[in-house]
Amino acid sequence: MIGCLFVHGFTSNPKEVNELVKHLEDKSWMVYCPELPGHDGTKESLKQFSYKHWVYKTEVALEELLKRCDTVYVIGFSMGGVIAGYLAAKYPVTKLVLISSAVYYLNPKQIAQDATGWFMEGIRGELEENELYHFYLDKVKRTPVSATIEFAKLVRKLRHALDDIDVPTLIVQGESDGLVPPKSADYIYSHIQSEDKQIFYFPNAKHYIWFGEEKQELIDKIDEFLDSTTARKERDVDDEDRTTETVYH
Repeated sequence: MIGCLFVHGFTSNPKEVNELVKHLEDKSWMVYCPELPGHDGTKESLKQFSYKHWVYKTEVALEELLKRCDTVYVIGFSMGGVIAGYLAAKYPVTKLVLISSAVYYLNPKQIAQDATGWFMEGIRGELEENELYHFYLDKVKRTPVSATIEFAKLVRKLRHALDDIDVPTLIVQGESDGLVPPKSADYIYSHIQSEDKQIFYFPNAKHYIWFGEEKQELIDKIDEFLDSTTARKERDVDDEDRTTETVYH
């Protein structure tokens, strides 16, 4: 059986990636997208947890999938991509997909362009109709400073795990992403040690690529990568060492 762990992003939740998860479930795979601790949509809840709680939740989920499935893929979105990379370096997963992964975060140039556009829409009285603007505004309102600090800690502590990834990896990035700049994807690609790695850019896509016109192309790209035949990474005698290694320095 094929299993797939999908790790959602910071201040996100499984509902926001449900369309991609449902697509994978339709393949008759065992797909799990756990809600990270504190990510129930409330500001107070998010204050109660650290990045270690987020990582631990995904480790428990992945270990369960590895017990049940012969082949396990890991997909990570945004902050979830950083966690997914850490998991792929530590556990015997088969393939890794990283979507808008936040090794670097905030793209000032794109943010300025988006802000200018929103300003002009405000002048024309059209801003209330902009769903993306309200989507991000709501996230900002629900994000405590303490959680943002934990997010930064997570990136700093886990980023170096990229150097230990040697499984087939697909990196996907929107070039118009205001939250994660393209250099994040470049950094990931240059540090991953796998001989089978691909990087794909969507020129007009923002952070949530599947919310835009490129949705089907994104799904096709993921399908092409995951459904292709590659040698499965063997779970050999090194497994015990890999699963007990820590990257918290």
